[in-house]
Amino acid sequence: MRYLADLLTLSRLILSMVLFMMAFFGGSPKAVFIIFLVAELTDAFDGTCARIWPFPKNKVPKYRKYAAKFDMATDVLLAGAEVLFLTFRVNWIAGVIVMIYYAITSIGGDLLVYGKILGHPDDCKDNSLIKRNFPLAKKIILTRRYLYTICLAIVSILILFASNWPDSVKFSLVLLGCLIFIFAWFFLAQRRKNISRDAVDIEIKLSKKQK
Repeated sequence: MRYLADLLTLSRLILSMVLFMMAFFGGSPKAVFIIFLVAELTDAFDGTCARIWPFPKNKVPKYRKYAAKFDMATDVLLAGAEVLFLTFRVNWIAGVIVMIYYAITSIGGDLLVYGKILGHPDDCKDNSLIKRNFPLAKKIILTRRYLYTICLAIVSILILFASNWPDSVKFSLVLLGCLIFIFAWFFLAQRRKNISRDAVDIEIKLSKKQK
């Protein structure tokens, strides 16, 4: 079970590659929506599995050193694949707008908070904002995460409504998605506050230095 989190992350990478193929060579919006939904479920549970079944400290595989970056990269690939499908197969204007938005917020946000592209709380420059002003960096990260989630939901809805499902099914899925989001918003309140365990560790270290 210790490898379950890694397998879930790996499966998300594979599903991302499938979506890229469908974006370039064609595929039904229905299939893309289902694949993306399954991939997002792996993203929702891989972190939980890693915390429930951790590796013993003396038996952690060497590749786990890069687990956070790999997880982040698969998230980027998954979102990118869905946006490409939207651009090439559904609505190119909406796709271009989303790509520009993601490029600005992702690159700009990482440079601002971590001092590097694809940064992370445990992999950032010494003079980065997250180390100089953690509360402000935390607000920026959370705001970007909320906007990212909303934008990704809009992309998914556009692909959903491009499918050949009956309108009743489409609206039911949108309603279900809204209910899940509301549940997650309250159920994962602590996660919203902490961002990640790594970010909390940095906050603790900074507070000790200040003392």
